[in-house]
Amino acid sequence: MSFKIRKVTGLSIIAALAWYIAAPATLAADAQTTKATHVAANPGETKKPKASFGERLAAAASEQRWTPALYDPSYRKLKYPMGDVPWYIGVCSDVIVRAYRKVGIDLQVKVHKSRLGSGDRNIDHRRVRVLRKFFTKYGKRLPVTKNPDAFQPGDLVTYYLPDGTFSKDHIAIVSSTKSATGVPLIIHNIGYGVQQEDWLFGAKITGHYRYSG
Repeated sequence: MSFKIRKVTGLSIIAALAWYIAAPATLAADAQTTKATHVAANPGETKKPKASFGERLAAAASEQRWTPALYDPSYRKLKYPMGDVPWYIGVCSDVIVRAYRKVGIDLQVKVHKSRLGSGDRNIDHRRVRVLRKFFTKYGKRLPVTKNPDAFQPGDLVTYYLPDGTFSKDHIAIVSSTKSATGVPLIIHNIGYGVQQEDWLFGAKITGHYRYSG
């Protein structure tokens, strides 16, 4: 077997470099052309629908699962507005507060201005009982039911925990993900960090709310 040795010249190197630089743009243009051709050939296809507010809120809560959070209910002095406890700690209500902030709503300010709490802007928005009053007045209070189809992504669910160590009140956000049996999962911090679990009916539900600011 014989091999033909090709002489490499300076011009061939320059040509190769030019192709290497131009290739990404060329490929991108080809991809756009292919996409446009596909759309033209399939006019019935539509763009993916924009995520609803509830879906964006659920996604903001879900992102918190990747940040370790030690359960610490101690009172802390916070700045105002946009005050928050250190990123590495939190309780169930902090999941809610942080998720709403991610979509542009500061519950610390909203709750304080509502005057439904004690007037302490360091803690009122972190108390489930105050949040229940706030969501009832400014959001939509929905019937408490065992029907999983009644719960949408981003809905807020409050619970009574008879054996709660730090508090008997608990709150969670309904996820966009469902269990194998079709029951929506929830995102919450019940003492082990922020988790997504099949726990929608895990305790006595005391409230079901929907709030979009």
